[in-house]
Amino acid sequence: MSIDQQISSYYDKLLKRNAGEPEFHQALAEVLDSLKVVLEKDPHYADYGLVERLCEPERQIIFRVPWTTDSGEIKVNRGFRVQFNSALGPYKGGLRFHPSVNLGIIKFLGFEQIFKNSLTGLPIGGGKGGSDFDPKGKSDAEVMRFCQSFMTELYRHIGEYRDVPAGDIGVGGREIGYLFGQYRRLANQHESGVLTGKGLSWGGSLVRTEATGYGCVYFTEQMAKSNGDSFDGAKVIVSGSGNVATYAAAKAQELGATVVAMSDSSGYISTPNGVDIALLKDVKEVRRERISAYAAEAGNGAEFHEKGNIWEVEADIALPCATQNELDADSAQLLIDNGVRYVAEGANMPCTADAVHLFQNSDVAFAPGKAANAGGVATSALEMQQNASRDSWSFDYTDERLRKIMSGIFTSCEETAAEYDREGDYVAGANIAGFKKVADAMLAQGVI
Repeated sequence: MSIDQQISSYYDKLLKRNAGEPEFHQALAEVLDSLKVVLEKDPHYADYGLVERLCEPERQIIFRVPWTTDSGEIKVNRGFRVQFNSALGPYKGGLRFHPSVNLGIIKFLGFEQIFKNSLTGLPIGGGKGGSDFDPKGKSDAEVMRFCQSFMTELYRHIGEYRDVPAGDIGVGGREIGYLFGQYRRLANQHESGVLTGKGLSWGGSLVRTEATGYGCVYFTEQMAKSNGDSFDGAKVIVSGSGNVATYAAAKAQELGATVVAMSDSSGYISTPNGVDIALLKDVKEVRRERISAYAAEAGNGAEFHEKGNIWEVEADIALPCATQNELDADSAQLLIDNGVRYVAEGANMPCTADAVHLFQNSDVAFAPGKAANAGGVATSALEMQQNASRDSWSFDYTDERLRKIMSGIFTSCEETAAEYDREGDYVAGANIAGFKKVADAMLAQGVI
């Protein structure tokens, strides 16, 4: 059987086994396509059911989460934790609270996390979790009661040396605080390494808040540098306006770029003269208002567009930082027609497969999320190091560690792609480099 036939057989089996999970299928297809050249050059990776084992989670946990509203009404949500692969270390990955969450979404995110965590070079495995609970519009007391109920089940499955969750969409400092408080209560110990993204006064790390956005820009900076370019003077689109997008925009402007557009689910703002980061944080993080409020207050040429497409704004660099599959083929073509040179995913799989193919066929340098947005989990692992040693590092020291990790990820992707005759293909480079480290560990540890 040829390698193409083997991969096709794997994929068909996985589709049947994981029916109705399109995001997971999309993530599997991308990785398996990259592995064809690996299996041809290094056929021992096809032994011992390695690829099939890699694509099957070690453990999938689904549980009921009952909670009460302020008015006393009983609500029931569903909780998830997919512990995908622990060959390199304890499971590591965020918790997402959003109405779109289902098992397929969590499996896609957990699968991506395996390779992302591997690329950091740190001893962490891949996992992900969350719930279809929506924290928007809920009181602090309602969010607290939900988090306490969620952790009442989750706590028995996690631990400093077993599984270390963090935040993701819908899970910020408030939610991490409530989750940690309930864990501490149930476990009867202050195990600070069991969650990351904690408050600075009780085990958190400086730079963790900024890490995913900063890391995305650091990776893009390396891509640009390899082509003799930089952020200085560049026009940048950053989709989203949450944590990742805000700090990606902040770092891009710090490096001399102008962020010309940002967005949220209500529409987008065009900002031809750049973004006032302090005002954006006040609107989105403090007041929790829509991005239209920013445009109404900012002046300086800012306009809100309720309809339209953020990707039609002319830019040199695009950083999709909102959510999966937000940038499709039509939007990719708009960017290409307007002269975009670099695209890096700040979110998890925000570009559809068709969009990625368009970028690659148009010589746009494209960085997949598992490489470009690995800064968040990398800094989470640095938080784990500080917790283990009962230490606390300075902002500048931690930021420099993050920059070096992102530079190392870029180098690994670039060199691995060239090794397999896919020079400039950062998707293949990231998938192969991430896979080989995990695969070598799995082969060394036997069939488990």
